[in-house]
Amino acid sequence: MAMTAPAANTAMTYHRRMRPDPKFYAAVFLAIAAWNADAIASDQADGAKEVCALARQSGTPQIPGLTMVYLAPLGDPAAANKWENIIIHQMEGPAGAAKHSALAQAKEPTRRGVTLWVDTDGTVYWAVPETAIPTHGDGANRNDNKYLANLTTYRRVVKENSLGIEFAGNFPDVRKPVAPEQSAALLKLLPFLQERYGIPPDKIYAHNWIDFKDHRYCEGCDLAEAARKLDYRPGSCARR
Repeated sequence: MAMTAPAANTAMTYHRRMRPDPKFYAAVFLAIAAWNADAIASDQADGAKEVCALARQSGTPQIPGLTMVYLAPLGDPAAANKWENIIIHQMEGPAGAAKHSALAQAKEPTRRGVTLWVDTDGTVYWAVPETAIPTHGDGANRNDNKYLANLTTYRRVVKENSLGIEFAGNFPDVRKPVAPEQSAALLKLLPFLQERYGIPPDKIYAHNWIDFKDHRYCEGCDLAEAARKLDYRPGSCARR
C-alpha cells in the first residue's frame, strides 16, 4: 500500500534523523585504527622483549615457532666468538641431509661446514659450540661488484668473523628454491642471532655475493635478500 504524502514525509524525516553523521563513521574508524596500532605495537614490544631474553640465555633456548635441536648447548654470549657477519649457504641434498651433516659437523667442528644447518622441514640444528670456527666460504674472493659493492667484503668476510647457516635441500635440481618451511625458519631465527651477536641486517650475505660459486644458481641470494628485507636491528636489549 502506498504511503500518503504526510506519512512519506514523516518517514524521510525519521530516516534523516536516524542516519549517523559521516563524522561519526570517521571517528569510529580512527578509534579502531588506533586500537589496532596499539595492539600491534604491544605485540611487537612483547616480541622484542622475548627476543632480548632469549638472546641472553645459555643452554638450549627455544625460539617460538621454530624447532631447534642443539648438538652443542650455548654458553655465555659474551664468551662466544666475535661474529660480525652471517653468511647464508645452500647445498643439494634430500630431506634429512641437514641433520646428517650437522651430526658430522658436531664430531669435527672445524671441518668444512657451518654452525647452523636447516633441514627441508624447517628444523634448525645448532651443530657446534659458538666458540668454534668451522671452515666455510672461500675467503671472500669476489671483487667484481656483481651483486653488491665488494669493497667491504673482499678478503674481509671470512670464516673467523662470519657465522654460517646452511640450507640443505633443492634436490635433485640445485636451481630449485628452498622449501617454504626453510624460508620461514630463517626469519624466525635471524632476530635471535642478530641480537645475540649484534649483527645488523647489512652484514648478512649470500654465499654467492662474496664468493665465486656455481654458475647455475645464485647460492643463498633469495634468502639473504629476505633477511635484509626483514631489517631487524639489534640493540634493543641494550636499551632496556
